[in-house]
Amino acid sequence: MKAVNLPEIKKELNTLSSTELQQLCLRLARFKKENKELLTYLLFESHDEGGYISVVKGFIDEEFNLINTNNFYYIKKSIRKILRNVKKFIRYSQQKETEVELLLYFCEKLKEFTPSIHGSIQLVNMYNRQLLLAKKTIAKLHEDLQYDYNLMLEELE
Repeated sequence: MKAVNLPEIKKELNTLSSTELQQLCLRLARFKKENKELLTYLLFESHDEGGYISVVKGFIDEEFNLINTNNFYYIKKSIRKILRNVKKFIRYSQQKETEVELLLYFCEKLKEFTPSIHGSIQLVNMYNRQLLLAKKTIAKLHEDLQYDYNLMLEELE
């Protein structure tokens, strides 16, 4: 089965009633965890971006505490998983400020992590890539926010 493009889907959604739209959303939520997470963000957390950021930061803290530090293989695997989830949460929000805040927080946790990430070239590269991505995103923000986030960025570099 071939998927239809977005303009056609939008046109078809405009013809449906609100109860039919509600049923479609609930049906979508049943199939994938990510659909359910996105609906949760849109319905309950999108109005309070600061609260959403603090919830995600709490999630990042928990995940960093659960990392198996026996060897760098497990550390790399766990950190990649955390980063994948952070990127997913950033996609839900689609706000540049949230993206910068979460990337900088991830980098801060990675820098403070023990054992040091400098024992693994891959982790250092991952850290540098996220700093570079944060720097690019900061450049798109308002000047006042750029100044504040650049101060945070300099502390991490």
